[in-house]
Amino acid sequence: MDISIIIVSWKVKEKLRANLTALSLALAGLKAEVLVVDNNSQDGTVDMIQSEFPEVKLIVNRDNLGFAKANNQGIKEASGDFILLLNPDMRVFPETIKAMLAWARLHPQAVVSGCRLETETGALVPHVRRFPRLTDQLAVILKLPHLFPHLLDAYLQADFDYQQAAKVDSIRGAFFLINCQVWEKIAGSAKPLLDERYFIWFEEVDFCRQVYQYGGEVWYTPAARCIDYVGQSFGQVNLRLKQKYVQESMLKYFQKWQPRWQSRFLRGAWFLGNLIVKIFA
Repeated sequence: MDISIIIVSWKVKEKLRANLTALSLALAGLKAEVLVVDNNSQDGTVDMIQSEFPEVKLIVNRDNLGFAKANNQGIKEASGDFILLLNPDMRVFPETIKAMLAWARLHPQAVVSGCRLETETGALVPHVRRFPRLTDQLAVILKLPHLFPHLLDAYLQADFDYQQAAKVDSIRGAFFLINCQVWEKIAGSAKPLLDERYFIWFEEVDFCRQVYQYGGEVWYTPAARCIDYVGQSFGQVNLRLKQKYVQESMLKYFQKWQPRWQSRFLRGAWFLGNLIVKIFA
């Protein structure tokens, strides 16, 4: 099997339909499988897949299990040499998958790789990030970029050249290609599972940290491109619940990867951050 594509879906039936239609063209000639894990969408997604895309392997959850756990359900069933974690609100071009696989096979040091992400009009969707640090996450919590727009330029790598392939800290989990054979060699694990302590947010950053911990690399390449409609599922969540998810995941990330005092400091900062949201929401 060349590639297993795993899509975790939640309440984006029409975007998912377009995604699967585009994939059927892009996977022609490849030994591939598509697995959709539906997190209790209750919007007709399951019926749509069963009637229109019977070749898709479908996992139906009775509850919303979050991004990491649902992806792991698909990963455990996958048999491809590569696994692509693909958001439901994405649309590949006919050449996207083949071009990305060709590049990844020529660059085995890239345990994880991502391509150029674009809006429907062709505008760039920036998605390369440095690993989170205390100072930039503190700025996020306190909403300081609203007052100082360039405060996060270093963290967001505002000067990154998306015309050139480069080793990076982390990429957006919307299009997240994993070389399973290389992962098994460096990590000693056949399945590249995400940390299920994260419900949503920070799980792909955490996985990139794991890659570097084991001696692998994460790369961005413009060798392929994909349309990203950006946050169609997450956009349906109300602001306070979004804050809750981001807060919990950020603290778990810092508890795992940074000195303990930093997570404690951020926990205190979140009290003020949540107060700001309550005042201005």
